Amino acid sequence: MIRKTRLLLCGLLLVTSAFVTNSARAQEAAFQGTIAQTAGRALGTVTAVNGQVITFKTDAGAEMSVTVVDATRLLQLKPGQKDLKEATPLALADLKAGDRVLVRGTGGADGKSLQATSVIAMKQADIADKQAHERAEWQQRSVGGLVKSVDAASGTISITTNASGTPKDISVKTTKVTVLRRYSANSVKFDEAKPAPLSEIKPGDQLRARGEKNADGGEVAADEIVSGTFRSIAGILVSSDSAAGTITVTDLATKQPVTLRITSESQLRKLQPFVAQAIAARLKGTPAGGAAGQNAAPGAPSAANSSPSAASGGAIGAGNTSRGGGFGGGAGGGQNQGRGDFQQMLSRMPTASLSDLVKGDALMIVATEGSAASASTVITLLSGVEPILQASSKANPDMILSPWSLGGGAPEGATP
Repeated sequence: MIRKTRLLLCGLLLVTSAFVTNSARAQEAAFQGTIAQTAGRALGTVTAVNGQVITFKTDAGAEMSVTVVDATRLLQLKPGQKDLKEATPLALADLKAGDRVLVRGTGGADGKSLQATSVIAMKQADIADKQAHERAEWQQRSVGGLVKSVDAASGTISITTNASGTPKDISVKTTKVTVLRRYSANSVKFDEAKPAPLSEIKPGDQLRARGEKNADGGEVAADEIVSGTFRSIAGILVSSDSAAGTITVTDLATKQPVTLRITSESQLRKLQPFVAQAIAARLKGTPAGGAAGQNAAPGAPSAANSSPSAASGGAIGAGNTSRGGGFGGGAGGGQNQGRGDFQQMLSRMPTASLSDLVKGDALMIVATEGSAASASTVITLLSGVEPILQASSKANPDMILSPWSLGGGAPEGATP
C-alpha cells in the first residue's frame, strides 16, 4: 500500500511546483552573469519612474532610488540573454513599473540610493512572454514520476508515472548538456532548486523532465530535469494548530504521529466526493459512472469536458496553483486528455484552509524532506480522500503516493 500511495501523491508535488519561475531564474542568470558583484549594485523591480529618478524594490524588499545622469548607460536585455553584446539601447521614458532592473553605480551614504553608471533592464512584457512559453513547454514536453533506477554509465533514469491513471515506466535520457537541478531539503519553491549532478538522484525520488518524447511516450531525451526527495504521507489528522501553523497526523504506513508545518505557500485542497470516488474506481480498475465517463460519477462534470486551469509556483514550479490542468499532458503529452488525468482533476478542486480540517480527516500529503533542525513543510495537502485510501489496499501499493505535482505538467503563475 505504501508504494501505491506514494505514486499517487507524487503528482501532488509536481502540480504545485512553480515551473514558470524558470523565467525568473533565467532572468537572474542573465543579470548576475552579465555584471560582477560590486558594492554599488542592486537588483529589483521598478515601482516608479519620475523624471531622472527610478524607484525600485530590491529582491530583499528594500526600496531604493536611482538617479540617472547623462553619462548613465541604459540597456535592455531579453530574458535568456546573458551577454551585454546582445543588449539594445533603452530610453529612460520606456522604463515602466514592473520592469526588472540591474543597476550599477555609486551608492549614497544612506544605503538607499545610487547614482547610476549603468541600468540594465528586462521588460515586464518580455518576462511574461517567456514565462508563458515555458509554461507551454513544460505542459507539452514534460513527464514526471517516481525514480525507479539510475544508470550513471548511460545517463539514463527510469521513472514510473501514473499521470493517465495507469502505471507506466518511462526512460529519461540525459546528456552532457541536460540541465539538472535539485530541490533543497526544506524548500517548496522550484526557483530555489540548485544545480546537482546525476549522482544525487536516487530511487524513490520525485523527478520531472522536459524534453523530446518518442512516439509512444516511453522515452524522453531530457533538456532539463528537476528532482528531489519528498515525503509522501497518507494519514489521519490528530490535531491542528492554526496559531502555530502546524498539523499532526498519524502516518498510516508507520502508525507514528508526524508534525508538519503549514505555510502561506502550502497548497491545501479538498477533493469533491465524485472526484475521490472516480479516482478510487480507477485504482480498483473499474469504471466510475458508466456512461458518465471513466473519471466522472453520474451527474458529475467529466474531467475531459471541463476546461483545465492554466499551469504553479515554485516549482519545479514554482507559481502557486497546481499546474495540474496546465501541465495536464503528463506522461502522455496531452494524449490522455480525453480521459482526464489526475492533475486536471486536482487543479479544479476547491482550496481549503487549516481551519477547514477536522480531527479524524483522512489526508494525503506531499511535504519537504525536512531535517533534524526543522519539521517538514507541507507542499500539497488533500482532504476528502477516504475513498482513495480504502481503494489503495487493492491496488499496487507503491503507486498511490506518486506525486501529482511531479507527475503532471507545468505550474500556474509561479514558482518549473
